[in-house]
Amino acid sequence: MPPRAALAAIACLVTLCPSAPLYAQGLFTSHDPLVLRLETNLRALLRDRGDKRIEHDGVLHYRAGTDTGHFDVKLRTRGIFRLKRCAFPPIRLDMRRHKVDQTPFAGQDKLKLVTHCQSDRLYEHNLLREYALYRVFNAITDTSHRVRLAIVTYVDSARTDTTTRHGFLIESDIELARRLGLQVLEIGNVHDVLTDPSYMTLVSVFEYLIGNTDWSVWGRHNIVILRQPAPAEGLIAVPYDYDFSGAVNAPYATPPEQLPIRSVRERLYRGYCQPDSVVNRVLARFRVTKDSVYAAVRAVPDLPESDARSILSYFDDFYRDIDDPGTVRRVFVRGCRAVPK
Repeated sequence: MPPRAALAAIACLVTLCPSAPLYAQGLFTSHDPLVLRLETNLRALLRDRGDKRIEHDGVLHYRAGTDTGHFDVKLRTRGIFRLKRCAFPPIRLDMRRHKVDQTPFAGQDKLKLVTHCQSDRLYEHNLLREYALYRVFNAITDTSHRVRLAIVTYVDSARTDTTTRHGFLIESDIELARRLGLQVLEIGNVHDVLTDPSYMTLVSVFEYLIGNTDWSVWGRHNIVILRQPAPAEGLIAVPYDYDFSGAVNAPYATPPEQLPIRSVRERLYRGYCQPDSVVNRVLARFRVTKDSVYAAVRAVPDLPESDARSILSYFDDFYRDIDDPGTVRRVFVRGCRAVPK
């Protein structure tokens, strides 16, 4: 995408613009769950949690509709909190591009697989809730990581044990940037106020919607920084990883100690102050996409009805907030973070 087109894409981040051709990504163009079978020395993989983690050989079998096949992959455990906390931590899949040609994974290289954390089915429901939040952000803006739900059978090749649970794949940062005609910014600390103000406000309001304070632009925590190509070189900060949000309400989730809230179910706006014109435009975006937001939650396969109702009830409170001028002023105007001078 040339610089002028990239600038046009940025301008559409928080407004309703006509759809434009996007980078083709077969894996993430469908919402139908994949059926995967991942074979590896599972015990060795799951025990590999130190500072010098290694790649483990594996074979990934897939079924997507009538398309079936398999290919070799390299596997690594990943994450920060979940790597320490979960009996079954998240996994990174490394695949060779030439081995995945003519498969649903064509064009992919490295993919994050979000796993079920613990054997208790409650944690699998948490996973489906988090998947729903990615779909919600997709409904609000295309400038968001795409995801693909999967039913994964993990096969321990050393012991022939199997475990079948839901998981989901996340579009890589590089593929996200390529789809948007942007580039990943790898180095340097970035303050929120140096990023596109409309999109940064959109992100902050989205995090408020889902009750998430577990993110930091400066610390690159659950945020990837993308930049426009020269000569514009503007920055946007795209969020991911929502398991600490109030909408998921995972058993292990707690807010940062320095914040004046005691539960992740309590919302706290963490956005920096912006002109009323920016805030009002962003809130209008949330109002106009409300039906799509709710539909995204209801469309998640196998999400228990009680979980869907819980998420949507939580969202109801948000939409009441943004329809009340007094609450809007208290939360998003007086409650915003002052821009450093």
